[in-house]
Amino acid sequence: MTEPAETSRRVIFTRAGVWRGARASLPLWLGMVPFGIVVGVLADAKGLSFAETVLMSALVYAGAAQLLALELWADPAPVAALILAAAVVNIRMAPMGAALAPWLDRLRGLRLWGTLSTLVDHSFAMAVQEQRRGGRDAGYLLGVGLGLWVVWLVTTAVGHLAGSAIRVPPGHPLFFASVAAFVSILVGLWRGPRVDLGPWIAAGLVALAAHRAGLPVPVPLILGSFAGAALGAWIELRGRRA
Repeated sequence: MTEPAETSRRVIFTRAGVWRGARASLPLWLGMVPFGIVVGVLADAKGLSFAETVLMSALVYAGAAQLLALELWADPAPVAALILAAAVVNIRMAPMGAALAPWLDRLRGLRLWGTLSTLVDHSFAMAVQEQRRGGRDAGYLLGVGLGLWVVWLVTTAVGHLAGSAIRVPPGHPLFFASVAAFVSILVGLWRGPRVDLGPWIAAGLVALAAHRAGLPVPVPLILGSFAGAALGAWIELRGRRA
């Protein structure tokens, strides 16, 4: 007897899916390691204790937001400015959650909140790829996020302990590793020039123009994201009407 189509597409959440996601995150560790070490070193330079650094990585778990917050760190800490900066950088999580709604809408309790608390760019990109392949195990998303969370805690802790022993000059190839990891993820998200080329170019050009105009660090990212998303949405709507 053939299983109904609706049942075959039903979202599940299994321990096997979590482990599969954790294993799938292993290649991304290479890009996380230098980024985490840099954040740990900077936290030590700003006067944060080891416990404070590890706790920040465990609870915030957002490399870009943590890096920006450390750049703004002072004594006394500008709490309002730090909260606003982190909110601006992480506003991109809202459309990510919407894109993952086919999985997230069917989760409840600890499964939902655990998945959301460990959601990062890398786990989002890999989950989208998994969905496009027809995957229906939402545990995969949590597994990727947890795998990256563990390595993030370890590397930021190592960076703090290393502290003054590490002196990486600006422009060192070490700083490019995290960027390379993001670029590699884009390969799997590419759906062809007709769909993605225009929005990706628009996002890059707008972000570059904002950066050249001297706008503060989060602003080019936000403007580029909105520009690419707007053009992508317009292309999608035009395709549906055609």
